Amino acid sequence: MQPTHPITRRLAGLMAIAGLATALTALTATGAAAQALDGPLHIVVGYAPGGATDRVARIVGDKLSPKLGVPVIVDNKPGAGGRLAAQQARATPANQNVLMLANPAVMVVAPLVFKDNGYDPERDFVPVSHVNDYDFALAVSPTLPVRELNHLLAWMRANPKQANVGVPATGSLPHFFGLMVGEKAKVQTQVIGYRGSAPLLNDLIGGQVPIAVDTEDVVIPQHEGGKLRILAISGAKRSPFAPSVPTFKEAGLDLSASGWNTFFAPATMPREKVERLATAIREVMQDPDTVRKFTDSKMTPVVSTPAQTAAMLKAYRLQWGPVVQKSGYQP
Repeated sequence: MQPTHPITRRLAGLMAIAGLATALTALTATGAAAQALDGPLHIVVGYAPGGATDRVARIVGDKLSPKLGVPVIVDNKPGAGGRLAAQQARATPANQNVLMLANPAVMVVAPLVFKDNGYDPERDFVPVSHVNDYDFALAVSPTLPVRELNHLLAWMRANPKQANVGVPATGSLPHFFGLMVGEKAKVQTQVIGYRGSAPLLNDLIGGQVPIAVDTEDVVIPQHEGGKLRILAISGAKRSPFAPSVPTFKEAGLDLSASGWNTFFAPATMPREKVERLATAIREVMQDPDTVRKFTDSKMTPVVSTPAQTAAMLKAYRLQWGPVVQKSGYQP
């Protein structure tokens, strides 16, 4: 018989709610236990703290820790343009929790230009999750009297000995994109590699180098501050972080390209653990606070499965492989 007294009915309802809450708590605890790893997760980054790849690792790592129930530690292992980190991550034993966050310079370009690279990106690593994209920006010194890309190309043709293009690192993706710009525009370009974005921007702002190609997250703040001028962005559409700047196609040069950061697991990691980490990262990348932190850093967040990430990598290698090989670049 159902209770008829109002107070009795209310007590019965409260007890039912309490029982449901207990069941949900137990279910949540079970889910957390299923996701928890058997020790800390290390994210290996092949660059010094403070750069774009390092920022991505820390944003994602901070969100992963409570989701996985273990500490997440970012290990910066700079050296050899990120290859040193890849060589170390490749040798990770199967019982260790290690992911590497890497960009195309490490996983696409280096294997094409170094004879003894020390790792095979396709054999030694498993793609876990593609987490962000970024475009490249072509910027000029404020001392250079040009405000449009076609004016710059005319100036470069008229002043071939001065038409130097600075990039943050020799053999980097901005390096090869600079070569692509020169080839597409039929302009002879002399690419000058720097030891990072900071010295490159200092020389660009000071007029020691007239032109630079770097990632948009690095260049846009200086453009907004009036310290340099961006003439074109490499994306297929205008950057949401610099909507007034045209794409290369809009500026008259049929060219587009982008870069990315992607998590990779050593091939020794068990498949079940790879899937668990991929799911956790995918959930983190859908968190509104994560999205905000990426956009505040002028980076485009991406939500991706391992299969989608693998497909992206395959297409990217098909696009950039011929460019790198045709350049004839030798370290």
